[in-house]
Amino acid sequence: MTVTPIGIVSSAILLLFLSVLLASLLKNRQSLLINVSFIMASVSSLLGIAGGVWAVGGAFTIKLILPLGLPDLPFHLRIDPLAGFFITVICLLSFFVSVYSIGYIKGYLGRRPVTRLVIFYNLFLAGMLMVVLADDALFFLISWEVMAAASYFLVMFEDERIENRRAAFLYMIVAHVGAIAILLSFGVMAGLATGFESFNGYTFDAMREAQLPLSWATAAFLLAFFGFAAKAGVVPLHVWLPEAHPVAPSNVSALMSGVMLKTAIYGMVRVTFDLIGTYPWWWGAIVLILGLISAVLGVLYALMQNDLKRLLAYSSVENVGIILIGIGASMIFTSFQMPLLAALALIAGLYHTMNHAMFKGLLFMGAGSVLHATNERNMEQMGGLIHRMPWTAALFLIGCVSISALPPFNGFVSEWLMFQAFLLSPALPSPLLKLLIPLGAALLALTGALAAACFVKAFGVTFLGHWRGHHMPRVHEANWPMRTGMILAALTCLVLGVLPTFFIDWMDIIPEQLVGTKISASSGVYGWLWLAPVARERASYSGTIVFIGILLVVVAVYLILHVKPGAIHRAPIWDCGFGKLNQRMQYSATAFSMPLRRIFGFLFIIRERVKLSPRGLYTAVPKRLNYYLRVRDRSWGWLYRPIVEFSFWVSRQVGRLQQGRIQAYLIYSFITIIVLLVLSK
Repeated sequence: MTVTPIGIVSSAILLLFLSVLLASLLKNRQSLLINVSFIMASVSSLLGIAGGVWAVGGAFTIKLILPLGLPDLPFHLRIDPLAGFFITVICLLSFFVSVYSIGYIKGYLGRRPVTRLVIFYNLFLAGMLMVVLADDALFFLISWEVMAAASYFLVMFEDERIENRRAAFLYMIVAHVGAIAILLSFGVMAGLATGFESFNGYTFDAMREAQLPLSWATAAFLLAFFGFAAKAGVVPLHVWLPEAHPVAPSNVSALMSGVMLKTAIYGMVRVTFDLIGTYPWWWGAIVLILGLISAVLGVLYALMQNDLKRLLAYSSVENVGIILIGIGASMIFTSFQMPLLAALALIAGLYHTMNHAMFKGLLFMGAGSVLHATNERNMEQMGGLIHRMPWTAALFLIGCVSISALPPFNGFVSEWLMFQAFLLSPALPSPLLKLLIPLGAALLALTGALAAACFVKAFGVTFLGHWRGHHMPRVHEANWPMRTGMILAALTCLVLGVLPTFFIDWMDIIPEQLVGTKISASSGVYGWLWLAPVARERASYSGTIVFIGILLVVVAVYLILHVKPGAIHRAPIWDCGFGKLNQRMQYSATAFSMPLRRIFGFLFIIRERVKLSPRGLYTAVPKRLNYYLRVRDRSWGWLYRPIVEFSFWVSRQVGRLQQGRIQAYLIYSFITIIVLLVLSK
């Protein structure tokens, strides 16, 4: 039997389903269940990595038809470099998270059964892999629903909490609204592929061969983009994301934010670049504009948060926006016959897809370790954890540096490539684009600066200073399976930043197939050491040299300060003359974001109130001061509240038909029969 990439990935999916069956048999032995299930998930992820890397490196396009599904509508599977890349991203993070979960899920033992979590965890991974392998609309939508339903039950795992139930309900509504839009998009493309005369157009091959009129192609694109944008958390369809991700178990949050959102990115790229193929420039402008809005608003929303996991969830909105900036720019350059810049922008977007999966998975695992140790998500009740959790603090710091796009870690490379696509582009013929491209570069720079501020806040308030809570819990460091998962993710962030040319050469086949050219001819002109995205005369970057330079500076400083005795003098912290410092004399998360809240406050609904409790007759000297702050997303008031109110109004009007009297129901039936008889003539 010949071993192929699609066979390896299919074996990984079958192993995940086998783990689901074993979970039901081991439900009475919870500790063994955790070990067996997550080891099997780790092995499955390694198989997926092997299949995905092989598919991209070998430029394979392999198809498979399964005699399943409906009669005469079998399931079509396909792996190509695009699918192989996303399979690699999904399985790489799922391997790290599965190793991490062996230690993390054991924290639930003695408190609640974990069988349900294990079952839906494996179904969730299998659903994501099936989405990427699907080569027809039927199998794609079935896989999409498996992924959505499994993640719904994972969000609902701690279902005794009302916020979990509300978040899961909101997530399911948005997911199904998006799925309906995707279904309609496939329906348009499938119908036009066969003239609405048969069901043969449901395969992606038929959609690729169809010649869609611009009007119908636009309808299919807008429907698909809306459906996938709802899943990806693009503003203003993002409201479910900061509700669902924080309440899910942290290992699930890492997967939802790190790779589930990327299945929506995969869908956008697959439909736009592969199934439709040709498009006008303004499609890309729509994607680019929404990407810029999501990037800026996402990081601003994150800055306002005091909940650590909610901050990370809003940051995912920002990074999805950055990915869309690359995809939108690639679409614009493709429509104006600039294949090299289109390939560069697409590589930047896809590389950031992988980078975001790695550092956001690392950050959510770090947040899970903090929650596991302190049972606290509010940063205002944290502080000083670097002394109790040095491993977690160091690894979380690597994630913060990576997501802030600072060298030598991976976030810098993808955002640097995106800047090159903006700054190296010539003047485009459209007046709108002449404004949009420079504006996009400026807003991307603003996003990077705000992201750095956001994660200075996240790390500083959580790990530095003194403990701010009322009662100091018995904080403990993460166990070794949890540390191992975080260490692997941190090392991957470093390798992706130090050796980007290897990964870009590996994935360069994707833009060659989708936009007609690759960038490896220029990016590797200096060999593996230097990255030159367009031409060696224009710009180049060496992550290896930057890393070595930083390492040498750190080593030199360490030697200077530690070799000579007495070079370091320890003294009490300067306290401004107020006496011994305590937890009330330090920056809080709310205070840190106050300047930016004043500048960008018009983007939010802010309720701020100070209540003074007087000290007896001396009202000028208050006994207590209570500060109340609430920052809400304007999307709720502008978009969602009118929809909810309209839905309730329609429900009330329809409810009037429910009279509770048999005479009214007989009249309804009689009128219906009369109408049908009239229409049948």
